[in-house]
Amino acid sequence: MIVDERMCAFIDAMDKGNTPFLDEIEKFAIETQVPIVRKSMQSLLKFLLAYAKPKQILEVGTAIGFSALLMSEYAPADCKITTIEKYEKRIPIAKENFAKAGKQDAITLLEGDATEILQQLAGPYDIIFMDAAKGQYINFLPDILRLLPPGGLLISDNVLQDGDIIESRFAVTRRNRTIHARMREYLYELKHNEKLETVILPVGDGVTLSVRKE
Repeated sequence: MIVDERMCAFIDAMDKGNTPFLDEIEKFAIETQVPIVRKSMQSLLKFLLAYAKPKQILEVGTAIGFSALLMSEYAPADCKITTIEKYEKRIPIAKENFAKAGKQDAITLLEGDATEILQQLAGPYDIIFMDAAKGQYINFLPDILRLLPPGGLLISDNVLQDGDIIESRFAVTRRNRTIHARMREYLYELKHNEKLETVILPVGDGVTLSVRKE
């Protein structure tokens, strides 16, 4: 927890909630330990969608489809979402959730490794939402920048690693050191890339908002 737990609970309690079907998927995700965007991140996404009014969204990391459906629900009615997932066990669940929600025409699921799929996409996308393997963010970035037009918004979730990002690499477990190093590299690149203006926010497990400069 990177922000006081009581404060988070207080803020989350103010949220007016989602649709019953989104609540159902969220409950399933919690029960089956599938990671989905946290309540505070959901609120931020809804705000950004209302403000930016995107027509094309790219999501890297579908899981079981919760965030794609959330964005489709709160984006303009004519918004199209392309989402990428490689974990075979979750793909059928995501497809089923899209079908149940009647969103097959609004959401396109691309199956496979995001590194390869991103290279094949033409874009541009008004919003790109990064919520996949954290150690791969830095590797995805060149194609993400190619697909993001001037004024486009890159949202990267889970960048503070439950607070571990501020620790020395020797203070994190050995198995997490590569991810720790790559995420630090990613954050540095976002803050210093001349094509981007980036803010790091302690929302959820940390999020960056990066606007592609004109």
